[in-house]
Amino acid sequence: MATSPMLDTGFGVDKLTYEIFSILEAKFLFGYDDPKLLVSGKPENPLDTLTGDLKSLKNAAGKVRILSIDGAGATDGILAAKSLAHLEAFLRRKSGNADSRIADYFDVAAGSGVGGILAALLFTRGKEGRPIFSADEALQFLVENRRKLSPSSPSGIFRRLFCPSKAEKLFRRTFGESTLKDTLKPVLIPCFDLSTRAPFLFSRADALETDGYDFKMREVCIATSADPSLVGAVEMKSIDQRTRIMAVDGGIAMNNPTAAAITHVLNNKQEFPFCDGVEDLFVVSLGNGESDSGCRNVTPSSAEFVRIAGEGASDMVDQAVSMAFGPSRASNYVRIQATGFDAGKHPKSSDGKHFMGIAEKMLTQKNVESILFRGKKIIENTNSEKLDWCAGELIKEHERRKTSLFPTVMIKQVSPRTSSATVSTESSC
Repeated sequence: MATSPMLDTGFGVDKLTYEIFSILEAKFLFGYDDPKLLVSGKPENPLDTLTGDLKSLKNAAGKVRILSIDGAGATDGILAAKSLAHLEAFLRRKSGNADSRIADYFDVAAGSGVGGILAALLFTRGKEGRPIFSADEALQFLVENRRKLSPSSPSGIFRRLFCPSKAEKLFRRTFGESTLKDTLKPVLIPCFDLSTRAPFLFSRADALETDGYDFKMREVCIATSADPSLVGAVEMKSIDQRTRIMAVDGGIAMNNPTAAAITHVLNNKQEFPFCDGVEDLFVVSLGNGESDSGCRNVTPSSAEFVRIAGEGASDMVDQAVSMAFGPSRASNYVRIQATGFDAGKHPKSSDGKHFMGIAEKMLTQKNVESILFRGKKIIENTNSEKLDWCAGELIKEHERRKTSLFPTVMIKQVSPRTSSATVSTESSC
């Protein structure tokens, strides 16, 4: 019998093959000894039994955990960063591991705009193979550097005071020469490519396939945050110089990247072999606050239109994803979003600590869930309580994988000597 290429990786996939063939051997070659398999004195249909066994094997593989972070929103990314700091702190207390990081508990991270910066900070490999930033450090990064990343007017989501030279120095100091290949898990960060008039998705999986899709992390962060009204398009080139894009803000392409992350996982069978539908996912989607000031002018400004478009697009994605999950949305999909931020009351001179106070208050708001064909409803749990529940689910999956014979994910890794991609199950926990 020909050997499957996956068996050559040496990472335990042969255990799964052994288990499947053991079932076939026990059920078909040596007959049925289990009385539960008999119905009216006759054995069940072998195909039905095999289907049930394979379904049990699939269930044993667990769920793929996805983190998605919106673009700037009303709080300049601080709400999402505060949510992540809260989640990581709870994970540490609940697990008993003081060094737990967000990257330990998610298999995929997607982020747009400032959400992409957060994903890069939390999932780029640093010293000793650990993430370069904890969630609390990433929150402080946004607070301390808000003037470089914040809107230039209170109501404009995408108008950021982003001086290219200062941004380059900031991200160069933070990420050094790290590229997409140096992220710990699959990372997806969008921008809009003016040269093709289409969204462009920076993807770790693509980077491992060819240097033509590998970019330096500092440039990825600049690309997903580039404000076209201030700096115009930013030219980006891949590591091998073959791919060239003219990038502007990722929020223009997809302010809420949740759908892109789900699509990536469902179509990436090499890294997620058992994931066939949304029931095999656990998704945490983080918003960055919505303003309640609305559009009060008969003829709103371009900045107000951009804000409305960004918030509306995020809500549409939330609704669509909620509909896709259907009956499993309550257990498999969590959206953290908040309202009540009046941009007119918070001038651009407000410091990051002021916005962090706003984010803390937003976490105490009641959580809002999208309901199939019924819009949204407020539930009893607050956003912070919902995050605590998420932490519990993440820890359950984390602990389950420690004793499971079946790899939930098979994350591609880069060999430091050959720079060739290999498949590893080490990151599945």
